[in-house]
Amino acid sequence: MSSVAVLTQESFNEHRSGLLTEQGGAAGAGLNAEEEEALPTYKDAFPPLPEKAASPEGTQETSNAWTSKIRPLKSSVITQVFHVPLEERKYKDINQFGEGDQAKVCVDIMHKTGAHLELSLAKDQGLSIMVSGKLDAVMKARKEIVSRLQTQASATVAIPREHHRFVIGKNGEKLQELELKTATKIQIPRPDDPSNQIKISGTKEGLEKAKHEILLISAEQDKRAVERVNIDKVYHPFLTGAFNKVVGEMMQETGARINVPPPSVNKTEIVITGEKEQVALAVTLIKRVYEEKKRSTTTIAVEVKKSQHKYVIGPKGNTLQEILEKTGVSVEIPPSDSSSETVILRGEPDRLGQALTEVYAKANSYTISSVSAPSWLHRFIIGKKGQNLAKITQQMPKVHIEFTEGEDKITLEGPTKDVQMVQSQIEVIVTDLVSRMDYTEISVDTKFHRHLIGKGGVNINRIKELHKVTVRIPPDNEKSNLIRIEGDPQGVQEAKKELLELASRMENERTKDLIIEQRLHRAIIGQKGEKIKEVRDKFPEVIINFPDPAQKSDIVQLRGPRNEVEKCSKFMQKLVAEMVENSFAVSVPIFKQFHRNIIGKGGSNIKKIREETNTRIDLPAENSNSEMIVITGKKANCEAARIRILAIQKELANISEIEVSIPSKLHNSLIGSKGRLVRSIMEECGGVHIHFPTEGSGIDKVTIRGPVEEVEKAKQQLLGLAEEKQTKSHTAELRAKPEYHKFLIGKGGGNIRKVRDSTGARIIFPTAEDKDQELITVIGTEEAVRDAQRELEELIKSLDNVVEDTMIVDPKHHRYFVARRGQVLRDLADEYGGVMVSFPRTGSQSEKVTLKGAQECVEAAKKRMQEIVEDLDAQVTIECVITQKFHRSIMGPKGSRIQQITRDHNVQIKFPDREDPQAAPPAEAPIQENGEANGEVKEPVDPNAPKKCDVIVISGRKERCEAAVEALKALVPVTIEVEVPFELHRYIIGQKGSGIRKMMDEFEVNIQVPAPEQQSDKIAITGLANHLDRAKEGLLERVKELQAEQEDRALRSFKLTITVDPKYHPKIIGRKGAIITTIRTEHEVNIQFPEKNDENQDQITITGYEHKAIAAGEAIKAIVGELEEMISEDITLDSRVHARIIGARGKGIRKIMDEFKVDLRFPQSGAADPNLVTVTGRPELVDEAIDHLLNLEEEYLGDVVENESKMAYMRPPGGSASAMDEHRGPSKGFVVREAPWTTGSEKAPDMTSSEDFPSFGAPVATKTSPWGPKRF
Repeated sequence: MSSVAVLTQESFNEHRSGLLTEQGGAAGAGLNAEEEEALPTYKDAFPPLPEKAASPEGTQETSNAWTSKIRPLKSSVITQVFHVPLEERKYKDINQFGEGDQAKVCVDIMHKTGAHLELSLAKDQGLSIMVSGKLDAVMKARKEIVSRLQTQASATVAIPREHHRFVIGKNGEKLQELELKTATKIQIPRPDDPSNQIKISGTKEGLEKAKHEILLISAEQDKRAVERVNIDKVYHPFLTGAFNKVVGEMMQETGARINVPPPSVNKTEIVITGEKEQVALAVTLIKRVYEEKKRSTTTIAVEVKKSQHKYVIGPKGNTLQEILEKTGVSVEIPPSDSSSETVILRGEPDRLGQALTEVYAKANSYTISSVSAPSWLHRFIIGKKGQNLAKITQQMPKVHIEFTEGEDKITLEGPTKDVQMVQSQIEVIVTDLVSRMDYTEISVDTKFHRHLIGKGGVNINRIKELHKVTVRIPPDNEKSNLIRIEGDPQGVQEAKKELLELASRMENERTKDLIIEQRLHRAIIGQKGEKIKEVRDKFPEVIINFPDPAQKSDIVQLRGPRNEVEKCSKFMQKLVAEMVENSFAVSVPIFKQFHRNIIGKGGSNIKKIREETNTRIDLPAENSNSEMIVITGKKANCEAARIRILAIQKELANISEIEVSIPSKLHNSLIGSKGRLVRSIMEECGGVHIHFPTEGSGIDKVTIRGPVEEVEKAKQQLLGLAEEKQTKSHTAELRAKPEYHKFLIGKGGGNIRKVRDSTGARIIFPTAEDKDQELITVIGTEEAVRDAQRELEELIKSLDNVVEDTMIVDPKHHRYFVARRGQVLRDLADEYGGVMVSFPRTGSQSEKVTLKGAQECVEAAKKRMQEIVEDLDAQVTIECVITQKFHRSIMGPKGSRIQQITRDHNVQIKFPDREDPQAAPPAEAPIQENGEANGEVKEPVDPNAPKKCDVIVISGRKERCEAAVEALKALVPVTIEVEVPFELHRYIIGQKGSGIRKMMDEFEVNIQVPAPEQQSDKIAITGLANHLDRAKEGLLERVKELQAEQEDRALRSFKLTITVDPKYHPKIIGRKGAIITTIRTEHEVNIQFPEKNDENQDQITITGYEHKAIAAGEAIKAIVGELEEMISEDITLDSRVHARIIGARGKGIRKIMDEFKVDLRFPQSGAADPNLVTVTGRPELVDEAIDHLLNLEEEYLGDVVENESKMAYMRPPGGSASAMDEHRGPSKGFVVREAPWTTGSEKAPDMTSSEDFPSFGAPVATKTSPWGPKRF
C-alpha cells in the first residue's frame, strides 16, 4: 500500500521560514501544549484509503477524503474471446495458419470494424479469436467473424404475422440489435408474403439464441390485446381532460395505453392497447365517463366574431384547455375554413355561465390597432436586422406587429393594454423619424445605373457612407429610371447632387473605338488579365471593352471622360505599335522530311534558335500537309532565325536556291488570286518553294528553292509567264463540275499539258481550300487563252453529253473490280469524270458490264478496264524465296517498302504466315493395314525444297513480277563483319546503349556487338548493301575517335605524389575547399588527400597530364612554403570577452582573420586554460593581430565589469541563500502528531533509505513494513 502526504500551505510556510525550531530529542518532544495542538495529526496529513468491507446492515461505505469527489471511470475499450470449434471452421488447412484466406479475412474485418483481432489455435484445432476495441466495434467484428470464419447453418421459426413488426422494431432497430447480439442473419417475410416463417442463418449457438429471443418477443405480444371504442368526437375533451390529465390518470391506473385522436383529426375511434385485463378495465372507465357526461351535460351556442376565434383557442389550444380545467366545460370552435361564427359550449348547466364569461373575456382580451407611417420609413422603424423592433417585442412579446409593403400603416395585434403601449412607442418613433428623415427620387437613364453603382458597388457604397443615406437603384428587370435616396435631409440633398453630377458627367463622356487586330487582343489582355489590369489602373476612369473572341471583331471600345479617353487611346496605340514590332511574322517553307532535323533531339536545335534569336518558332502539326514554319518576333530577329533554319535544310539535302529578277509590278499578277497561279507552278515543278518579297517593298528579286532540276524548270516557267504578262496578258474563266477536273487534267497532268503545249496558255484548277470548286482559270495571251478556252469548253461539253455503253468482261475477273468495297471502280470514277460502271449480279454468269457517263470519260474508262483485263489474263504468279527472318526488314516500317514496290511495279505481293517455333513436330506415319497406309499416300518431302514460311508470292504481269522480285531481293539485308578491338566495345555501345542506337538510326543498319564472354573483336553490321559501306566507315571513324580518347586518357592518368606535413592539409584545402578547388580547376588535375586510416598521412596524390600535375604540385609546395614561414603565438585573453570577439556566427573573428591574414584558435569548453588564444601567421602580421586583440579585450572588459557590478545590486537583500540558511538555523522537517511510530513499537521511516523512499525507476526489494505490503 502506498501513502500520500498532504502538506498544507501554512505548515509549508512555517517549515520554509524556520519558525518551528528543533529542540532536540524525539520528534515533537519538548513542545508546549499550544504548539502541539497546532501540529496536524497523522490521520489528517495522511488519510487512510477506504476499506472495502460490506456492513451487515447493508449500509453504504463511509465517505472520506479519498472517496469524496472521486467518480468511477469505465474503460471504453473491451476485450472478448470467441471460440470456433474445428467442425465449424470454414478454413481448416492447418498448414496455412497465420496466412492464406483466413488471415486475409481477419485483416479485412479489422479494417472494416476498427477492432483488433488476435488468433490462436487450441490443441483440438479449434480457433480462439480475441477481439479488442470499443463495444460497438467488437460486436460488429463478432458478427463478421461468425459469418466469414464459421460455417453457417440455417433454421426457421414460426410466429404469428402480426408479431413480425415487433421483431423488426422501430426503423428496424430491434432486428439489427438482435442480429448483432446473436451474430446471425434474420430474414423476415415481406408484408405481401403470407408466410409466417422467419428464417435464421448463422452458427448453431447463434441460431438457438436468435430462436429463443424471437419466441420471447412473440410470447410477450400474445399477452397483449387491442380494443377500439367509438365515442362521439364532442365528448373526447372530457375523456382526455384539461392538458390530458384525465386520460393520463386512466393510463396510470390501468397500465393500458389509450390513444385519443387529436381535435384536428376528425375520427371518433379511441384505441386501447396493453394486457387483456388492463385493456378491459380501461374500456370500462372510458365508457363510464362517456355515459356520465352524455347524461349530465347540456350545450349553449353563442356568436363570436371569426377574427376573435383564435384568441379563444389560444396558442396551441392552451386557452381552451384552461377554460376546460377551470370550469369543466368544453368549447367547440368551428373549423377555420368554415364561415360560421357560432361557438358551442358543452358542460354541466351550472358551469356554463362561468365558461361563457371566460370565452367572452378571452375573445375581448385581444385588440387590433394600426399606426400611420409612410411605407418608406418602415425599414428604419424595423432597424438593421430588426434591432429596433426587437426591443419593443422583447418588452411586449404578446403583441404581433405587421408591416405591409406599399401601405402607409403598421398593424398591431395583441392584448389591449400591451397594444396601446406598443402603439404609443411606435408613434413616437414615427414622429421622430419624420422630423429628421427625408427622401427624394431622381431620374437617371438605366444605361448609367451600373456605372453609378461601380465595380463591386464601390461608387454607391462610398456615397452611402459619406452622406449617411440609403440609395435604392432599381434592378435591370424593372426598367425604371427612378433612383430613391433616403436618410438625413441634408445628406439626401448632398447625395442627390453628387449622383446627378455623376450622371451628367456620364452623359458628357466620350466613347472611342480603336482598331486593333484581334490576334493582338490576347497579348494586350495578358495572362489572367494582368496586362490590361495595369492599363485600367493607370486610367481608372476609362472603361476598356474588348469584343468577344467569337465575333472576330477588331474594335476595342474606350469610354470615359474625354481627356482620359484620349490619353488612354494614345497609350494603347503605343502599346500596339510595340507589339506589332515584336510580332512581325515570316513563313519559311521547309520540306516536310527536314522538320524533325530542325527540331533536333529533344527539341535542342529549335530551342537554341529560339533563345539566340529571341523569336517564337511554330512548326505545323505532324498530320498537317503544310510545310510552312512560322517565325514571330522583331523583323531583324525573324530574318536571323530564317537564315539559320534554311542553312539546316541546305546542309541536309541537295537543295538549290536561286534568285530571279522580275519587276515588282508583275508580282501580284504572277501570284494570282489567293496565290493560285504561283501554287500551280510550285506543284507542277515537284514542290519547289517560290518566295516573293513583301508587297510595296519595291524589290524585284524572287527566290526559288528546291531540287536543282525542279528549280531550273520553275525559273523558266516564271520568266516565261512574266514575259507574257509584260507583252500582253489575258485571263478567262470557265466552269466545270469538280468530278470532271481529274479527267481534264489527265493521268500525271497529261491531258492539260497537251492543251498548254498546243495553245501556250496556263490553266489553273481550284485547290481543296478554294470556295468555288467549279472555277477554272486560263491565263496567257489573248489568242492562247481563246484557243485553250475553246478546247476546254469542247471537252466539258462532251463530258456533259451522258452516254451508256457496254463491254464484255469475263466473270472470273468481276471479283477483282468489285473487291475491297469496289475500290477499283471508285478509282476509275475519280480518274474518268465520275463514270459509273455496273457489273451483273453475282451468280448470273453474265459477261456484260455497263458504263455510264460522258462519252469521252466512258471511252477512256473502257480502255482502262480493257488494259486491266489484259493484265489479269496475262497475270502470272512467281514465288520468291527469302528467309523468313528478313521479311520484317523487307516490309519496312508499317509495310511502307512493300507498298512502294506494289505501286511501282503494279503487282500483288503476299507474305506467308509466320512459322510457329512452338509448333509440335510432325505426327508419326499412319499405321498400315493389309499393306496399305490408313489414309492418303503422301509424296516424300524434298529436303532441299524451300520452307512454306520463306516463300513470298508475287502476282502480276511476268515482266513486272520479275522486276518486283529483283526489288525485293535488293531489300534483303546483308551482313558484314568489322574488326574492332574488344576493349572498345563498351564505349561503342555507350551508356544504356545510346551510342550504338545513334549509329543504327543514322546509318539505317543493325549493329550486333558480341557478348563480353566471347572476347571477340568482330562486330557484325546487317542492313541494305548500299547502307553498309557508310555504316562501316562510320564505325571505323568512331573506333579512331575512341583510340584517340584512350591515348588521351593514358596521358591524363599520370600520378604524382608529394609529401606534406598533415598539419598543413586544412590550410591547403581552404575554407569549404576553396583553395584546393582553385588549384584543381586551374591545372585540370585531380588532387587526393589521405584518408583518416591511411598509413601515409603526409602523402598527397595528384592525377592528370604530366606537366599539369607537376605545376599543381609546385602550387601546393608554394603554399606549404608560405605556411612554414608562419609562427604561432599564445596570448591570454579574458574568457569573458571571447564571445564578443568571435561575434554572431563568427562574423567578428572572420573579419579579424581576413584583415590581418592570420588564423585564430580559441580554447574549447573544458580546456585547462580557458583564457589561452593561439594566433598563427607571418611574424609581422601576428604582432599586429595580437595588439588588436588586446585592445579589444581592454574595451570589452570594461563593459563586462560594469555589467557585473550592476548585477550585484539586483541580488535580494540578506546575502546569499547559504547565509539565509545559517541565520534561520537547521530545519527539523515536517512534523505530525499521533504517528504510528510514536504510539507503538513501530520505527519511524528513514527518509534517507531508498527502500522506504525509493527514487522513480529504481529497483526495490520487497520488504514488510508498518505501511503494509508495497504495490508497484
